[in-house]
Amino acid sequence: MNKSKMLFAALTSLISAAVFAGPVNINSADAKTLAKELSGIGPAKAKAIIEYREKVGPFKAPEEIVKVDGVGQALFEQNKNNIKVKD
Repeated sequence: MNKSKMLFAALTSLISAAVFAGPVNINSADAKTLAKELSGIGPAKAKAIIEYREKVGPFKAPEEIVKVDGVGQALFEQNKNNIKVKD
């Protein structure tokens, strides 16, 4: 296998792993993971998610994330396939 094919295969594998990281458990993920893996969620919203779950308790369903200040229905819809509440 020549170098360009090897490089292409390595890059494809790396990109696939990043794109298909899998659902994030919003009950156990830290702020860095939430901000990295959920689209439209930065450090401030990630912190708000963690503060909400510490105050109210664990999320029972993914759609409950809209109860967090700053996280609306549009953000939920954007991320609903990448959010889970159980392992």
